[in-house]
Amino acid sequence: MMCSLKQSYVIGTNGVVSQRRNPFVQLPVLSSISMPKIPNLSSISVAKPLHIASVESLGSLEIGNKRRSLVVKKAYDADRSEGEGVVEKAEAARKVKIGFYFATWWFLNVIFNIYNKKVLNAFPFPWLTSTLSLAAGSLIMLISWATKVAEAPNTDVEFWKSLFPVALAHTIGHVAATVSMSKVAVSFTHIIKSGEPAFSVLVSRFILGETFPLPVYLSLVPIIGGCGLAALTELNFNMTGFMGAMISNLAFVFRNIFSKRGMKGKSVSGMNYYACLSLLSLLILTPFAIAVEGPQLWAVGWQKAITEIGPHFIWWVAAQSIFYHLYNQVSYMSLDEISPLTFSIGNTMKRISVIVSSIIIFRTPVQPVNALGAAIAVLGTFLYSQAKQ
Repeated sequence: MMCSLKQSYVIGTNGVVSQRRNPFVQLPVLSSISMPKIPNLSSISVAKPLHIASVESLGSLEIGNKRRSLVVKKAYDADRSEGEGVVEKAEAARKVKIGFYFATWWFLNVIFNIYNKKVLNAFPFPWLTSTLSLAAGSLIMLISWATKVAEAPNTDVEFWKSLFPVALAHTIGHVAATVSMSKVAVSFTHIIKSGEPAFSVLVSRFILGETFPLPVYLSLVPIIGGCGLAALTELNFNMTGFMGAMISNLAFVFRNIFSKRGMKGKSVSGMNYYACLSLLSLLILTPFAIAVEGPQLWAVGWQKAITEIGPHFIWWVAAQSIFYHLYNQVSYMSLDEISPLTFSIGNTMKRISVIVSSIIIFRTPVQPVNALGAAIAVLGTFLYSQAKQ
């Protein structure tokens, strides 16, 4: 197209628009560029449109914009796909980690219960056995902190004050459970301990004043009924063993309550939290173990166990002490990765694995009615964990 470098319009007295031509030479200009000079508003005719660009240039601009938009969209989709891939990989890795925690937790717990029962059968001193379990864990963590294998926790006086009631309840629950397993079968102790949710609801309701939805109360029926049926049909029932498991349930309920209240705002990892709990529980338990049983009884019982079992007995004691700390440490570490509901379900499955494995290994005689009671109690525990959420 041709474009004039200078062009003006004049409105005459009769309203006719006349065009004054410039004597300058007209130059050819590219069709995609229009360079008009905008005249004064008072001299523009409303009858003639102002051409800014050619149709071809507008089309080229529209196509270019579409192409740029397409490129940007493809880049965005690629980034989003890459981001989703990273998230999916991270979630898959997290699930594998949780699965590893659960498998390790159950395996270590089964091993602990087996060796703990072996030790108690040959060396019936549950107070010393409980003390050795806490001492082994405390020693392991002190060495880990000293060698920088694990980062030592940053604690203060307030932390230890808030931890004391938790450690006291933990000590009572640990000793009571060990006393129970020294008197009855491992399977029976864990069947009774599966009734812990019932104690949790009753304590929270009548002491703390908390209320729960109806499904939570209904889930207690199979728990209490299953534990009662298992206790009544237990072939080797012992009242001390039964009461030990019941006291352990009550103590661990208070431990959980004190732990929730005292640890608000505290930034301590699950591993270090349990390590501190073991240290404080050891300090609480040691004088009571000496007072209840005493070194003289320990010496006589130790010599008898070595004579009957042989050097393997020392390995049993070391194994039950180390595995006790490890399985508890892994369970507290898993709390950093999973929800309380998932942990509760995992704890239920743990009891099933312990009950079944102990019956197989120790060849515990089980009546069909006793097995039914155990199954009902465990099922009730699972239903409770579902209804609690």
